[in-house]
Amino acid sequence: MDIKDKVGQRIKELRHELGLSQEALGNKAGVDRTYVTDVENGRRNVSV
Repeated sequence: MDIKDKVGQRIKELRHELGLSQEALGNKAGVDRTYVTDVENGRRNVSV
């Protein structure tokens, strides 16, 4: 498991703990729902 997978998995865990959908998280973050999906699945690099 690489860092993209670990970050995506952690974001997904936190999103579930907060009871947010991917769409709701995307709206709060100002990104599209599909971007959240790709991050959670380790297909996108995120910058901090």
